Amino acid sequence: MPAIDGKQYLDRMNKLNPNVWIKGKKINEKLFKHPAYKGAMQAKASLYDMQLSPELVSKMTYLSPTTSQKVGLSFLQPKSKEDLESRRFMIRTWAKKTAGLMGRTPDYLNTVMMTFAASASILKEQDEEFTKNLLKMYEFARENDLSFTHSFINPQINRSLNYEEDSTHPIAARIVQKKADGLIVKGARMLATQGGMTDEILVLPTGHSDEYAFCFSIPTDAEGIKFICRDSFTEGESTFNYPLSSRFHEMDTMIVFDHVLVPWNRVFFYHRQDLAHKLFSRSSFTPHTLHQVIIRQVVKTEFLLGLAQKMVMTLNIAEYQHIQDKISEMIIGLETMKALLDRSELEAKIDEWGIMVPNIHSLFVASNLFPKLYPRMVEIIQLIGAGGLVAIPSEEDFTSSLSTDINHFCQGSACDAETKARLFRLAWDLTMSSFGSRQTQYERYFFGDPVRLSSTLYNGYPRDPYIREVEEFLELDKEAY
Repeated sequence: MPAIDGKQYLDRMNKLNPNVWIKGKKINEKLFKHPAYKGAMQAKASLYDMQLSPELVSKMTYLSPTTSQKVGLSFLQPKSKEDLESRRFMIRTWAKKTAGLMGRTPDYLNTVMMTFAASASILKEQDEEFTKNLLKMYEFARENDLSFTHSFINPQINRSLNYEEDSTHPIAARIVQKKADGLIVKGARMLATQGGMTDEILVLPTGHSDEYAFCFSIPTDAEGIKFICRDSFTEGESTFNYPLSSRFHEMDTMIVFDHVLVPWNRVFFYHRQDLAHKLFSRSSFTPHTLHQVIIRQVVKTEFLLGLAQKMVMTLNIAEYQHIQDKISEMIIGLETMKALLDRSELEAKIDEWGIMVPNIHSLFVASNLFPKLYPRMVEIIQLIGAGGLVAIPSEEDFTSSLSTDINHFCQGSACDAETKARLFRLAWDLTMSSFGSRQTQYERYFFGDPVRLSSTLYNGYPRDPYIREVEEFLELDKEAY
């Protein structure tokens, strides 16, 4: 099956039988029908529909190198800057469909699989079969348009650097037995976003020891796997009252592995921290995943700026300099993110695997900037809305006997009451609801601890040329005297 449409995605999900729990109860109905999953699955289906729409199919897909059928462009291994531009168009198109609010659209982990496959020969150091496993998984995903969730975080028990788990009943998922037919995994992993509503789970290495350095992919409904959901942030299906959470709420889950058998043909490596390091450092994993992330975050920033400006127009407050200053701050943030993204592509180079890789330093700067930029933009929208965000009419108010009062007292200077209510409910759902609060925390920690991100930038950014300039300047200055 080549690139799929929305119906094919939903049909495939309905054939799965994942073990998903929420609020202490197992979800026995199809996930597509459950309020916690329904909106996101419909949104995801609409993305698949887009890629096959007549006006976009040529830009959202490419011909498979093995079957010559149309497959999703997020699987494309770029060989040129033109390929990077094509990937950017595809990623941006999907991001705009969700206003950048869905962080786990399929292109994110498709990109991860693409980068790993390009450098799969690294895994020969442990077993040549593991290289073949990874390549087969990538090709199977590409040819069947699979979607993935992933996990690479151990349960947050003790964040001390010296903490080592010592238990016969493991908390963090680990390999407890090696058998003729595969590995047995027991324990838990955190924060598998969209857990239960994807074809596969990609389990990535975590920690700093061989014990947790393993990588494999396994079907979502494999025996022994359980997804435990946090509270749902979907408060209702009304797109008037909950314009974002009703459509784009992505469930975050903890995955529990209860003696799960991972067949050998799905193992990519195990108990090799050195291989984990090589796979992540030598492959294009980081630059390409950051490329996808920054494209989405640029789209999200554009949406926030548009919302803020529309609120300014609705309230007729553009004349105030403090408002102009706030909007200008958002513009500066947007243009900085766009410039860093552009430079990453301009400075792209072919790596040792023949993959065109965007400039990592520009992308790392952007990934350090956005966790600070996003909460500030959220605050600006809250400040612009002021008390108006505290009490907003609901859809039900406009269809009740209160409608005359609501339409009179809740109007804006440039619009009627219903339009203003829609706009302000959008601002509330983005910045003040449980869905909006999760968005802020999500962007703060999307690519890891912000302090560690800045340390990575500090340790990786090449500064020797600038140091030499200073040294040369001082030598010249000394000779002048």
